[in-house]
Formats: sequence, C-alpha cells, structure tokens
Amino acid sequence: MRRPAAPREIPPPLELECLKALWNLGEGSVKDVRDTLAASKNLAYTTVMTLLDRLVRKGGASRRKTGRMFVYSPVLPKNLLRRLAVKELVDCLFNGSEEELLRFLGSPAPAPPPVVSHDGELDTSLL
Repeated sequence: MRRPAAPREIPPPLELECLKALWNLGEGSVKDVRDTLAASKNLAYTTVMTLLDRLVRKGGASRRKTGRMFVYSPVLPKNLLRRLAVKELVDCLFNGSEEELLRFLGSPAPAPPPVVSHDGELDTSLL
C-alpha cells in the first residue's frame, strides 16, 4: 500500500504569487493583491480571495476585518520560504547534499549539442 506524500511546505504557484504580492504590499485587501498581480496574471476577484483564504488556513498569511473587508498580511517570511525552497531542491535533485549543489553551481554550463538536420548534416542556419 502506498503512503500519502508529505504536504509541501512551499505554497503552490498561485498562492506563492499572492504571498509575493503581500510581501511587496506589506498588507492588502483582495482587490489590492489582485491589482498587484494584474500585470502578470489576470485572475478573478473570487480566485484571489480563495487563494488568500487558503494561505490564511495554512498559516502563510493572516487577516483582520476592517469595515466590511478583510486585510491580509504575510506571516511566512520571504527568507524562510527561500530556505525551504532551496532545501527541497537540494533534497530532490542533489540527494540532500549542499556541497553537490555548490559544485554544480560552480561548474561551467555544458555546451548545447550541435543541431543536426534530418539528412545528418550540421544545420548552420542558427550559427
């Protein structure tokens, strides 16, 4: 029998985008967050509200009632989330070895393979 996967500590992409908006704003309403995201994501008001509510439920953000609306604030510090993301990367791709990651980052990038056409000739059109 397969065990369920452990929950990720890093929020899913859209929740993370909302959290980034809150870090930039300091605090904000659903409208404020939606307006901040509008340049890169065209999300419905209710979608942003759902994402922010999920962040609150998971402990990544807090909210307080101001008049008839909620104002959201980030709870997860940016640097903590960066550390968690790097740890996940190291665990998944470098067998938990930070040294292996550092060696990888310090090594020169490999050259891309040459482009070969269907007839076996080197394609020089991109050169």
